[in-house]
Amino acid sequence: MKFIRLKAIIRKEFYHLIRDYRSLYLAFAIPLILIILFGYALSLDVNNVETIFVDYDKSELSRDFIRKLDSSSYFHVAGLLPQTKDAIDSLDHDRAKLVIVIPPDFMKSISADRETPMQIIIDGSDPTFGSIVRGYITSFTEQYNQKLLLDFLNRQGQEQINPPVDGRVRIWFNEDLESRNFILPGIIAVIIMIVGALLTSLIIAREYENGTMETIKSMPVRAGELLLGKALPYFFIGLTNVLIAILLGQLLFGIVMKGNFWLMLASASLYLCVALSLGLWISNLTKSQLMANQIAILTTYLPSLLLSNFVFPVINMPEFLQILTLVVPARYFIDILSGIYLRNLGFAYLWPSMLVLFVMFVVLTFANYRLLKKEGL
Repeated sequence: MKFIRLKAIIRKEFYHLIRDYRSLYLAFAIPLILIILFGYALSLDVNNVETIFVDYDKSELSRDFIRKLDSSSYFHVAGLLPQTKDAIDSLDHDRAKLVIVIPPDFMKSISADRETPMQIIIDGSDPTFGSIVRGYITSFTEQYNQKLLLDFLNRQGQEQINPPVDGRVRIWFNEDLESRNFILPGIIAVIIMIVGALLTSLIIAREYENGTMETIKSMPVRAGELLLGKALPYFFIGLTNVLIAILLGQLLFGIVMKGNFWLMLASASLYLCVALSLGLWISNLTKSQLMANQIAILTTYLPSLLLSNFVFPVINMPEFLQILTLVVPARYFIDILSGIYLRNLGFAYLWPSMLVLFVMFVVLTFANYRLLKKEGL
């Protein structure tokens, strides 16, 4: 491998990037948009659930229940309606997500130490949202029941009963349970796939479509020099995007990396090499920019988003999809990101995922080399 030939290929690719504003847009604008959108718009947290009350009792106790629920950050009382059918209409028209109907004689029944039913209706059109809201309202009613039980014991002159099990919950790694603390580091994996695989999936196919591949074959350029020269510009662009994502995550969203920065950079570089090799392999196979772009979206970007433990947990997927995720590079990089950003893990714990990425890189590089050798390089 001669440096002068490698330098010529790198310079040619940089000139093409400068002339082609669409590639620069994909390389820089889309990653920035993704960071901002995912940071501000995508949230798996459930807060301020719109709640409608129908209070048939209109007693001091029912008003206390409504007031305490509204003071919680998880619920927002959007209104008090006179009839259940009006509340159901709000649920049907998506003006509320939760309806609570307090029955008549609510306070009288509780004061008489009788069990009092309360109707709670949850919008379950989104099952994940519905199950979270059910957990919230169940926890709230249990706490309110404990308060009423203590009041009952006080009225009876009995001592307070301490529960036999005192669970003391402590959250590790993501203490605030903020979904963005996991989502924003994970978006780095998607950004690298966009820059690494989607862009490089076009570069060799473009040479075939423009007819310049025959010219390259006639030149004293080897397969390794062509691969390295084509990939290096995008490697530096991808690494720049990683640094921008880390910086924006800290400045805009206050997400600070708990682990070692240089380990993060090394693992991102390894994952970027896998993405570049995958994009070049697709470009080598298809020899068509349109087909390469479509295949790259289906085999790189979408799996990185859907099959990587990023948005949807792999453990909840069908077994055949869980097996399929084993060949998705983003799954291993998401594990590394989680270990570095949230768990403060070092190389001693992360090396298995890095080893898998390294093996993928070697296999894809060898496949690219063999394909170019068959073409006469």
